[in-house]
Amino acid sequence: MKQRLKIKVADNAGFCFGVKRAINLAEEAADKKRKVCTLGPIIHNPQEVERLEKKKVEILTDINKIKSGFIILRTHGIPFDLHKKLIKNKNINIIDATCPFVKRAQVIMERLSTDIKSKDKIVIIVGERVHPEVIALMSYVNSGKCVVIENVTEAKNFKDSGDLNIVSQTTQTPENFESIVKILKKQHKVKVYNTICKATLDRQKSAEKLAKSVDLMIVIGGRNSGNTTRLAQICSTNTKTHHIETVESIKEEWFKDIGSVGLTAGASTPDWIIEGIKKKVVGIRCKTYS
Repeated sequence: MKQRLKIKVADNAGFCFGVKRAINLAEEAADKKRKVCTLGPIIHNPQEVERLEKKKVEILTDINKIKSGFIILRTHGIPFDLHKKLIKNKNINIIDATCPFVKRAQVIMERLSTDIKSKDKIVIIVGERVHPEVIALMSYVNSGKCVVIENVTEAKNFKDSGDLNIVSQTTQTPENFESIVKILKKQHKVKVYNTICKATLDRQKSAEKLAKSVDLMIVIGGRNSGNTTRLAQICSTNTKTHHIETVESIKEEWFKDIGSVGLTAGASTPDWIIEGIKKKVVGIRCKTYS
């Protein structure tokens, strides 16, 4: 007789405080029948963004199309000059949904750009150069004084001289951040600002712990979500892993000869998606072992 498939959910999974706050702000604005839009997707979860669109929260990509109404600043933040331009328009009401951890990193970047002891130093951002959060962070530093390093290879190839200030994209793994810092310290005098958020760390630790105890991990979240992608990377080093966005992606053959499966989700993944996927897996378990 086959042993019944065990299903476990990570202790820390799904919406973090910053994302939950942003979604609540968007829903509160929409519920008041206001004209509401976001400059780019408010979070990196296509399904949740689509749900908000049905509540009349419109996504815009061109600031010139915003003449009036309420605009929600995405959790990843927006570039400094763009923010200032929005503030000048008295017909626009700004709802700032920037994640508090991202906001903290922005404040640090701005201070490093203006502080007399730091303004001539190069600022290194450990992160993904095409990510909205990183693009916004770069805008807080004087042109030519900011460099993005994504991995240890880029750190080894970094040739600029002088002292460095180092900050991190909030959703980086501590391992990647610390490895890059270690390399840069060999050639430079550095000051480190660890701006990785606690919610990210909690999800990474929980995912790693669970992945070590199961035969299969399912990581739930947007393909465009940096923190979800890193959860999948962490899990895949410990067990067989699938990164999915929706319940439709699940395949029954994944569970062949599997005794236990773990579920985790990125910080921008809503509970309703997690519960739907959990229900699907339970159904497969019942079908397989009935």
